[in-house]
Amino acid sequence: MNLEGEPVPFTGEDYAARMERVVVDAREAGLDGIVVMPGPDLVWLTGYQPPAITERLTMLTLAPDQPATLLVPILERADAETAAGAPGLTIEDWSDGMNPFETAARLLRSNGRFGISDSAWAMHLLGLQEALPNTRYRSLSQSLPMMRAVKDVEELSRLALAGAAADATFYEIVKVRFAGRRESDVAADVARLLRDFGHEQVDFTIVGSGPNGAHPHHEAGERVIQVGDAVVLDFGGLMHGYGSDTTRTVCVGESSGEQRDVHEIVRNAQQAAFDAVAPGVSCQEIDRVARALITEAGYGTEFVHRTGHGIGVTTHEPPYLVEGEEQELRPGMCFSIEPGIYLPGRFGVRIEDIVTVTETGGERFNNSDRTLRLVE
Repeated sequence: MNLEGEPVPFTGEDYAARMERVVVDAREAGLDGIVVMPGPDLVWLTGYQPPAITERLTMLTLAPDQPATLLVPILERADAETAAGAPGLTIEDWSDGMNPFETAARLLRSNGRFGISDSAWAMHLLGLQEALPNTRYRSLSQSLPMMRAVKDVEELSRLALAGAAADATFYEIVKVRFAGRRESDVAADVARLLRDFGHEQVDFTIVGSGPNGAHPHHEAGERVIQVGDAVVLDFGGLMHGYGSDTTRTVCVGESSGEQRDVHEIVRNAQQAAFDAVAPGVSCQEIDRVARALITEAGYGTEFVHRTGHGIGVTTHEPPYLVEGEEQELRPGMCFSIEPGIYLPGRFGVRIEDIVTVTETGGERFNNSDRTLRLVE
C-alpha cells in the first residue's frame, strides 16, 4: 500500500480480475450476466468513462462463457480503446443511423435475467426490453449489492489518502473566521481546501449553522453565522477517483451546556459504533449500537437517518448501516459512521468518520479531533 504521493495505478490485470469475479458472483446470484451503463460501475470495472454521457448507448456486458464486451458509439471508440481495462475487453461499435439495440441484442441471452446498473437511463433499459422482450432486469444494487463493497489494497490506499486530505481540510478550516460570515463563504473555503489537498472533485460542502444544522442535508446558504452557533461541517469528494466524507461540529466563540452535552452524546455513540465494527457483525447492528445510546440519552426521535453508508468510487454506495440490513461486515468493506442529533429550530450535531473493516475490527480513515472545537 502506497500512502504517500501518487497511488499505484490500476492495471489491465486488475480490471480483468474484477470482471471475472463479477461474472462468478452474477452466476451465484442466479443471473445470466450483467449489463453496465456509464457511471461508477463502468469506471470500477474497466477504467473507462465516456467523454460525454448522452442518449447514445454505451454498454458493457459480462456473462459466463463469452468475452467481456463493451459496445460504444463509433465516434467514441478511440477513447474506449485507451482505457486501462481495454486489454481485457472486446470492443464493438455502432454508428449514428443504426439501431444500437439490435447490436446490443446479439450480446445478451434472449430470455436471460440480468443485473443492470442503477445509473442506466430508462430509454436504454426500455430499448433493450423492446429488442429482447423475454429478458428480465434487476438493479445491481439489489442483485449484486456487494459488487464494489470489498476493497482491495490499492483501493484502500486511495481511500486512506482521501481521508487524510479531508482531515487536513478540517484542521485548516477551523483556523478561518466564522462569525459574521455567510455559510456559503465558509463552504467556499472548504471546497478550496479540499482541492488544495488533492481532491479532483468536490461533491458537497455542508455548512449548517445554528438552526440550519438541525437539517441533516442543509446546504450552505446565505445565513450569517453568529457567535454561539453550533455549526455542522460535512464535506467530501473524490481524490484519485475515491471518496472522502467527514463531519465535525464546531461552536463559534462559545458553547452552551446543552451543546456540549449533545455533542458528547453523539461522540460516545460514534465511538461505540466504531468499537462494534468486526467481521461477521451485521450492518444493522452498527446502527443499533449508535441508536441505542442516543435513545437512552433521550434523543432517539432526533436521530433521523441511518448510521452510515458505503464509500468507494462514489461517496455514497452500498452497504448501508441501517435497521433491516443483515449483510455481514467483511474485511475490506468501507463505510461511514455518522450518528447525529437534530433539534429543530435550534442546532444539530453530527460526527462522521470513514471506517474500513480489518481482520480484527475497524480502522478509521478520518482521525481529526472529535472533541467540540471552538472557532472564531
